[in-house]
Amino acid sequence: MKQWNMKLAILAFGMLLIGSSCNGEGEVLTGTYDGTASVSTGPAVTTTSNLYPAGQRVAGVGTVTASDNTVWTVPAVVRYTDDSFPFAPDLYNPDGTKHATAADALAAFKDADIVEIDADGEVITAYIFGDNYFELYVNGVPVGKDAIPFTQFNSHIVKFKVEAPYTIAMKLVDWEENLGLGTEKNRGKSFHPGDGGMVAVFKNASGETVATTGNEWKAQTFYTAPIKDLSCPTEDGTTRSSAGCDTEAVGDGNAFAALHWKVPANWMDEAFDDSSWPAATTYTNETIGVDNKPAYTNFTDVFDDRADDAEFIWSTNVILDNEVIVRYTVE
Repeated sequence: MKQWNMKLAILAFGMLLIGSSCNGEGEVLTGTYDGTASVSTGPAVTTTSNLYPAGQRVAGVGTVTASDNTVWTVPAVVRYTDDSFPFAPDLYNPDGTKHATAADALAAFKDADIVEIDADGEVITAYIFGDNYFELYVNGVPVGKDAIPFTQFNSHIVKFKVEAPYTIAMKLVDWEENLGLGTEKNRGKSFHPGDGGMVAVFKNASGETVATTGNEWKAQTFYTAPIKDLSCPTEDGTTRSSAGCDTEAVGDGNAFAALHWKVPANWMDEAFDDSSWPAATTYTNETIGVDNKPAYTNFTDVFDDRADDAEFIWSTNVILDNEVIVRYTVE
C-alpha cells in the first residue's frame, strides 16, 4: 500500500509540472501540432551578432532547424544590409533627425530621395511608424526600409512617384533578443514575448489622404513564437491563429517552439494574388503602447486625423506573430 501511495504522489507531482507549463510558469513544451507550419524547438544559432550596434537592444539574426529539417532565418530574412534597398528618410529618429512636426519633415524632404516607379506618376507621401521594423515596396519596387531594426522607436517619411492603381506591400518584423523564441528580456523576465504593430498614412500631391492602414488591408503571418503548447495554434483556410496560446513571460523559455511558413518569392509584386489572405487585424494606440513615444506622438495630426484616422494593423496576434506581410491596393 505504501508503494502504491508513493506512485500516486509521483504521478501527481508530474501532473503538477505539466500543468505549470500550460499556465506559463514552467519550461516544458506540451501538446501535439496539427498544422501546415514547420516546427522548430529551442533557440536559434546566431549568424549576425547585431545589425545595429547603436540600438538599445541587440538586433541579431540567426538560423534554426525545424523538425522536418528545413532551415529558417529568424526573426526574418531582411534586406537591412542591402545597399540597393534605400533607407527611408527620418520622420523622427533618436539617432538621426528628430522632426517636431510632420510639416517640418515635409519641408525638409529632399527631392533626390523621391523613389520613381512611374515617370508620369503622381508623388505620394507616406508617414510610417513601425514596431519594430519594416520594408516597403510599391509595385514590387523597394521604396524604403526602417533605419532601426529593433529599438529605440523611430518613424519615417517616404515619397514615391507612381501611377494609380498601385499596390503597397510591406514586410513587418517584431524583432527578438532570444533568437528563434520570439522573446526579449523585459519586466523582470528573461523570456518576455514582445509585440508588433504598424501604422501608415499615404497622401497625394495635393495633401489629400489616399490610404490609411486598417482592416481593408491584407495580412499574413509567417513566423510565430514562442509556442508553449503545440496544440493551441489553429488554422482556418489561410488564417493562422495563435489567439488561444499563452503569452505570459517566463524565466527560462529555451524549451519552447516556433512555427515557420515559407514566404512567397513574389509577395511584393503588384500581380501577387493575396485574395485568399485574411484581413489585417486592427489595434488601438493603447494596445500598441505609443503614448510615450515621440516618434508617434509628434505626428498625431497625421496618424490620428479625425477625418482619416489610421489604425495600427498586424496579423491576428500582435504578440506572438513576429514576421507579417501586409498588402493594399490604392485604386
